[in-house]
Amino acid sequence: MGSHFARNGGPGDRCHGVLSRDHYNLRMSRPSTERLRRGWTTGACATAATRAAYTALLTGEFPDPVTITLPRGQRPSFALATEELGPGFARAGIVKDAGDDPDVTHLALVVATVREGAPGAGVEFRAGPGVGTVTRPGLPLAVGEPAINPVPRRMMREAVADVAIAHGGSGDLSVEIGVRDGERLAERTWNPRLGIVGGLSILGTTGIVIPYSCSAWIHSIHRGVDVARAVGLRHVAGCTGSTSEDSVRRLHALPLEAMIDMGDFAGGFLKYLRRHPVPRVTIGGGFAKISKLADGHLDLHSSRSRVDSAGLAERAERCGADPALAQRLRAANSAAEALGLAREAGVPLAGAVADAAREAALGVVRGGLEIDVVIVDRDGAIVARSSE
Repeated sequence: MGSHFARNGGPGDRCHGVLSRDHYNLRMSRPSTERLRRGWTTGACATAATRAAYTALLTGEFPDPVTITLPRGQRPSFALATEELGPGFARAGIVKDAGDDPDVTHLALVVATVREGAPGAGVEFRAGPGVGTVTRPGLPLAVGEPAINPVPRRMMREAVADVAIAHGGSGDLSVEIGVRDGERLAERTWNPRLGIVGGLSILGTTGIVIPYSCSAWIHSIHRGVDVARAVGLRHVAGCTGSTSEDSVRRLHALPLEAMIDMGDFAGGFLKYLRRHPVPRVTIGGGFAKISKLADGHLDLHSSRSRVDSAGLAERAERCGADPALAQRLRAANSAAEALGLAREAGVPLAGAVADAAREAALGVVRGGLEIDVVIVDRDGAIVARSSE
């Protein structure tokens, strides 16, 4: 529902409305042959803490380590970092280990506090300190619910049922999940713009964090579109970075909820819009990334696609560039250099790239949407816009 990327899935999970862009660049640039240690999601940690706390509530003893069963059958064990048994409640905490993934919630303390619930109520979830509450429609949880995603809820219910059978409990339980310092950590995630207030989300579809997986980022793109649609927005913008996002937002006077942090995942953004359309879409980014989209690339990261200097030269020639300029463009060391050469010569290369990127985007969504493309420079100034 969010992402634990800093600014939380697929083969692995992590995100809580969350990746900093530096974090993302680390992900994409790490060696593919590197052997990295996997970690555990907040959902897995919350499940283990809940199991330990409920066991203590029924028996007076905390299992340490505590073992849980993940959705795919793995049975990891977790050491307890905190435990407390008081009148009518039990509390256990587990420090999240994200492995070698640069997750914003790595080493966060995930705490479960359990109390007997009303007879027949089953398991009821509450947001403790550091866990957010859903305030907007469009997410897989109702407005007003604690931001504990469906799979972690199912894992915790199954753990509670197992403990109840083993130790003679009713299984009627109030489960409060908190994350120490979660409200501050959530400021570095997508949660605020998704309408999750007060803290992080408890996430995970497998219970396992796969280091440097990009699935969580794409998952957060999808949730952003869902929220925008649910609140009735008719215009959203997917941008490659904060500079282009700021420029596009000012240009179209869009609310924050309309801004989708697309990053390099143009394909993830556009393909989701094909199935979940919004009437108008703006794509914003720098000249280099938009030129890749113009060439049909849907993953715009430098490790996945390259700027085609020869293609830029050919496009410039169609815009009136003479052979000498075209040759200089073919030899340019960067997209920025190519753009500068074209601008000095008065050749509208950026506009041609924006138009081609718009056509490429329309091809992905297969029509039915109004799309415009905005190219900005490093200072946020608008260099070109696609033709309507």
